[in-house]
Amino acid sequence: MGHSKQVRILLLNEMEKLERTLFRLEQGFELQFRLGPTLQGKAVTVHTNYPFPGETFNREKFRSLEWENPLEREDDSDKYCKLNLQQAGSFQYYFLQGTEKSGGGYIVVDPVLRVGADNQVLPLDCVTLQTFLAKCLGPFDEWESRLRVAKESGYNMIHFTPLQALGESRSCYSLADQLELNPDFSRPNKKCTWHDVGQLVEKLKKEWNILCITDVVYNHTAANSRWIQEHPESAYNLVNSPHLKPAWVLDRALWHLSCDVAGGRYREKGVPALIENDHQMNCIRKIIWEEVFPKIQLWEFFQVDVDKAVEQFRGLLTQGSRKTTTKPDPQQHLKILQDPEYRRRGCTVDMNIALATFVPHDSGPAAIDECCGWFRRRIEDLNSEKHQLVNYHQEQAVNCVLGNVFYERLAGHGPKLGPVTRKYPLVTRYFTFPFEDTTLAEEEPLLHLPHRACFLMAHNGWVMGDDPLRNFAEPGSDVYLRRELICWGDSVKLRYGNGPEDCPYLWAHMKKYTEITATYFQGVRLDNCHSTPLHVAEYMLDAARKLQPNLYVVAELFTGSEDLDNVFVTRLGISSLIREAMSAYNSHEEGRLVYRYGGEPVGSFVQPCLRPLVPAIAHALFMDITHDNECPIVHRSAYDALPSSTIVSMACCASGSTKGYDELVPHQISVVSEERLYTKWNPGASPSDTGDVGLQSGIIAARRAVNRLHQELGAGGFSQVYVDQVDEDIVAVTRHSPSSHQSVVAVSRTAFRNPKTSFYSKEVPQMCIPGKIEEVVLEARTIERNTKPYKKDENSINGIPDITVEIREHIQLYESKIVKQAGVTTKGPNEYIQEIEFENLSPGSVIVFRVSLDPHAQVAVGILRNHLTQFSPHFRSGSLVVDNADPVLKVPFASIAARLTLAELNQVLYRCESEEREDGGGCYNVPNWSSLKYAGLQGLMSVLAEIRPKNDLGHPFCDNLRSGDWMIDYVSGRLIARSGAIAEVGKWLQAMFFYLKQIPRYLIPCYFDAILIGAYTTLLDAAWKQMSSFVRDGSTFVKHLALGSVQMCGVGKFASLPLLSPALRDVPCRLNEVTREKEQCCASLAAGLPHFSSGIFRCWGRDTFIALRGLLLIPGRYVEARNIILAFAGTLRHGLIPNLLGEGTHARYNCRDAVWWWLQCIQDYCRLVPNGLDILQCPVSRMYPTDDSAPLPAGTVDQPLCEVIQEAMQRHAQGVQFRERNAGPQIDRHMKDEGFNITAGVDEETGFVYGGNRFNCGTWMDKMGESERARNRGIPATPRDGSAVEIVGLSKSAVRWLLELSRKNIFPYREVTVKRHGRTVTVSYDEWNRKIQDNFERLFYVSEDPSDANEKNPHLVHKRGIYKDSHGASSPWCDYQLRPNFTIAMVVAPELFTAEKAWKALEMAEKKLLGPLGMKTLDPDDMVYCGVYDNALDNDNYNLAKGFNYHQGPEWLWPVGYFLRAKLYFSKLMGPEANAKTVFLVKNVLSRHYVHLERSPWKGLPELTNEDGQYCPFSCETQAWSIATILETLYDL
Repeated sequence: MGHSKQVRILLLNEMEKLERTLFRLEQGFELQFRLGPTLQGKAVTVHTNYPFPGETFNREKFRSLEWENPLEREDDSDKYCKLNLQQAGSFQYYFLQGTEKSGGGYIVVDPVLRVGADNQVLPLDCVTLQTFLAKCLGPFDEWESRLRVAKESGYNMIHFTPLQALGESRSCYSLADQLELNPDFSRPNKKCTWHDVGQLVEKLKKEWNILCITDVVYNHTAANSRWIQEHPESAYNLVNSPHLKPAWVLDRALWHLSCDVAGGRYREKGVPALIENDHQMNCIRKIIWEEVFPKIQLWEFFQVDVDKAVEQFRGLLTQGSRKTTTKPDPQQHLKILQDPEYRRRGCTVDMNIALATFVPHDSGPAAIDECCGWFRRRIEDLNSEKHQLVNYHQEQAVNCVLGNVFYERLAGHGPKLGPVTRKYPLVTRYFTFPFEDTTLAEEEPLLHLPHRACFLMAHNGWVMGDDPLRNFAEPGSDVYLRRELICWGDSVKLRYGNGPEDCPYLWAHMKKYTEITATYFQGVRLDNCHSTPLHVAEYMLDAARKLQPNLYVVAELFTGSEDLDNVFVTRLGISSLIREAMSAYNSHEEGRLVYRYGGEPVGSFVQPCLRPLVPAIAHALFMDITHDNECPIVHRSAYDALPSSTIVSMACCASGSTKGYDELVPHQISVVSEERLYTKWNPGASPSDTGDVGLQSGIIAARRAVNRLHQELGAGGFSQVYVDQVDEDIVAVTRHSPSSHQSVVAVSRTAFRNPKTSFYSKEVPQMCIPGKIEEVVLEARTIERNTKPYKKDENSINGIPDITVEIREHIQLYESKIVKQAGVTTKGPNEYIQEIEFENLSPGSVIVFRVSLDPHAQVAVGILRNHLTQFSPHFRSGSLVVDNADPVLKVPFASIAARLTLAELNQVLYRCESEEREDGGGCYNVPNWSSLKYAGLQGLMSVLAEIRPKNDLGHPFCDNLRSGDWMIDYVSGRLIARSGAIAEVGKWLQAMFFYLKQIPRYLIPCYFDAILIGAYTTLLDAAWKQMSSFVRDGSTFVKHLALGSVQMCGVGKFASLPLLSPALRDVPCRLNEVTREKEQCCASLAAGLPHFSSGIFRCWGRDTFIALRGLLLIPGRYVEARNIILAFAGTLRHGLIPNLLGEGTHARYNCRDAVWWWLQCIQDYCRLVPNGLDILQCPVSRMYPTDDSAPLPAGTVDQPLCEVIQEAMQRHAQGVQFRERNAGPQIDRHMKDEGFNITAGVDEETGFVYGGNRFNCGTWMDKMGESERARNRGIPATPRDGSAVEIVGLSKSAVRWLLELSRKNIFPYREVTVKRHGRTVTVSYDEWNRKIQDNFERLFYVSEDPSDANEKNPHLVHKRGIYKDSHGASSPWCDYQLRPNFTIAMVVAPELFTAEKAWKALEMAEKKLLGPLGMKTLDPDDMVYCGVYDNALDNDNYNLAKGFNYHQGPEWLWPVGYFLRAKLYFSKLMGPEANAKTVFLVKNVLSRHYVHLERSPWKGLPELTNEDGQYCPFSCETQAWSIATILETLYDL
């Protein structure tokens, strides 16, 4: 918990292409790539172009990252490769699987901006930017006095429009020369240079703490740029882009039409020079259709010359060059091939297709004529199709032309250009024409003269709703022909091609331009970014970042989609996207934008330092108005300038404005036509001054205050935001600091409508502000003053003089003129609420409060944070040390946690509803939601893990915490009610919660989570510390699986296990609360939660011993393992271990396999535990010394374990036969009478253990039919009588082991003695062992050879090359079913198997049985297979009703462990390649279990899934043996 380095984890998943996903990171972060479940176990390499430390970035140069596996462990859950991010920009990564590219994306690392002489950091959220049109700054020596206005207004960044020499139109964005400074900045006697500009920028940075950025314009250059005439190849001209020729012809025709209209030649036809109404518009439409289009015949550019084509075709036919050998491709039809030079009727068709399509009957002239006739008609049809297509384009062109005319001349919001003239033509020209005008007919031949056509260049512009990733001037786009371009007639679009080699001069020129910019400025704004080819912008920004590594890049995108925005942001590494408040149509929407563009909700959860990398939205530069947009005073009112700028300023992102907004300039300052200069700073300026401004001008004084506030909030970490729409005009924005819990609340009353002409209510609603108002930071009202009204000045850009702000800063609440009165109410014992009543919150007013928690709560938060620092350094800020804390808080929580045993941790962390009920409690129920899965901390943590990353503060769980202390008291009270170390944990929590209850309710979820996370992670560490080194040093996956041991192994109120011998040492005891006497309290294993967790259904012999190695021995819980082995040994009866334990007294001896699993566990215990063989001499208290004795108290008859083992072996060799006690419905309400007869024995010939009959089921596949309706009641679905394969394997393992021990004289018996035919016969373990070995493959292997003599039932064989599921079943076909049980025998007795045969059988199991999480319990090709288990379904289907198919298809998890372990074992024998492939398989399969374990609220693995891994609602959510066998697999790995 202790580290505070920020680490983000990016999970890689197969085929996941994240090019449109934005991942934002900061310098100093570590980025880790980890393998998602689809890639674990596979050979994956991650490549990135993020450079090695100290190397310069090269976009094309990728390197592969080294994998780090900190523990060199068994699985891939912790394997990662990392980048330490120290460089700003956009970086790409992709990953390969082998040599195949499998996915990738981009990461964007933010720049670090620095200002001042001491280079202090300026966080991006502190930026306050102001835009200046460079041409309005005047001569360079006057700049400082004009820029000082920005400094005095509190801005810390200035954005200059381009400083370059401007083109003819004088638009700020039409540049005549990208390398030359605008000559307007020089005086006749003093030339201004780039160096001078650079010195000023440096001065602003060092002395004024202001950074400067400027535009880069890559898309176009001024039409009169000298260099474009010298290098026409840099533009889209009619030589390099002949596809534009038809559009050029149309453009010239429209120009001539425009000149004719201007000259009055169309007055008779209803079109005068001054167009004023719809009738005249319709006349223009008619003229274009009837005169322009027929004259220019654009369709000819797309058509074939019919006569010429027919003649060519005839020639080919008569020459007989038609090759009859080539068969025509039926897919290929005759189509027009476009003439690449776009000459009229210059298109062609493919003559080979024509010859193959039109075939004459014979070679006679008549047949050839007929054939040419067909061909002619086909060509005429094709030409006609092209004519139709052009007609469709022309319709769009006419609509666009008229739309343009309407906007420019008729529309109310348009520029109303007046009469058509040569200066203001009917429509803007799309192409340059640097020659004398003649007639269209004389001009057209220029098309085909390259030395002339290269100067006919396309203008730039923008296309409404176009795909920004498509270049509209390239071939394939008809934008120019369809007149869809909104054209900038002063600029030529630049043609870069695919790379520098396509247009070397242009790339070099623009690169130099970029380098000049990056040399002198700290950032750039990408002008017209969405139309700039991405590869061009990438190349240029790479050049800029070489000179200015922390380049601040901003852009405004008009893509209309966040998805597309992200393409630009990720590829170019854009630092901030410009967003505009003017886009909001009302105050509600303006408030929504504040919430959208920054910050997290107030009271958000504390996120861990190490966490997944989540997609972000682009960082915003939120501007009240941008320089190329309409003036808000026109659209709203002058009174809205102050409230809207305050709302924007309160956003948790960068903010900005445009010069002129603060001075209340009542019109748009045009980037094209404005030639006046900005005002200068003069502290003493009077309102009527037009050339100077001071603090009393416009809203400048208030702007200074809100800019300073914006910077203070950004720097002070006020990262939480709440927006409250108080009424239709009033927006309250809260910024909250999650460490100090101070808030700043800005209440703004907007004035979207002019208060002079619109009604605003005098009644303003009361406001409730939680906490204690420390001061009024600012109150400001927009007011009128008595000065001359506004008159537009000729030389200076002046604002409205008669409106200003009345402002007061840092005053007490009682001094406020806006607040009428403030009452204090308390809500609950520890929540201050101040009720504010306003009296002068007129439209155009703002009031900003600084609010802190009430002092009592502030102290409580400080104390909480102080105690939380033991878990994370994050809480140091705002923490408070006090002496009088509860003594329990004076010790570190880790030392309290260290005193808990693992059995006690089971109570603190887990316990499901039924376990808790035994103690008289239950799990906490969250109203309007559901109960927690566990009563312990895991129950809460599972919910919080879902809520925390999403900050889902509206979840019912959080509602419950905010509404009252019930959950808080439940958590601590439940533990305090227990005794000892558990109660200590409860007391610690109670002491922490004492302070938690004193803080405002909205903060409780966040701090409750922080307390629990700290305690929970400490408790988990305490658990792992008590486990084996395999777990302690294991991977995250291993550790989390090992917690299954804590989850399943516990002590209830009532003993689940029979009592152990009093002679045994180290048996855990406790004081009985009722009798006050000492009693044993051994931990027992639950079979599964929630169904098998309490009462007599908790402990099952088979489940316990299948799970014991994985859940107790491997985690190092040796004493608990020993106690369970010995407790079950005490219940041995008839040579069997009970299935349902029932505390021994209610045991059922109806399973044939539990005794063999028990013996396997004793063997594992002896192998894994230091001095493990000692267990053989441990005393076992026999509950039933004879089969018929009544249950005896512990200690009455004790025997060493080795004798009990021998008894089990002896009884099997002799043969076991009995009828279950109390046979009948009282112990099994479905079983048929014969089912209660239990048999087991050992076959004399083969040594195989056998048993059972067709009415009972003595193995783990133990489903008994329950449906009367389907007539399966009392019939086992899977009796598996005879010799079940896994029992044969387990007994072989036991016999072999006992043989080894007896040879070493550790086990005192070498044989079993049996009575046969009245004689006593001895069978040695050696002989028994050999019999099984010699007969196993002979009788269990289904040979691939159909004529194999060993096969007694060839007609029953369904699959070959497998091992049978049983031998000698009463239904012989059951022996031949493919099930996963043979893999168990492979693990416990691999010596029975031939490696090659085993390997093939495993491959078959993998192909047929392996599912996502479990193993199919039956071959899907089997006729009774059904993979969906539904225990509630009762119908007529014999195979399904009442869950009869429990083991006939559903995918059980625990056999997967045995399958994988078998596969690992035999893969080593099959060679290195097979082994490597198997390790991949194992890791890949296990990764799915890891994902399930992480996502499951139960933090476990289920009993089973339905087919293909689908969730099964009837399964236990977490099952002991499922977790155990997966942990065993990792142990083997």
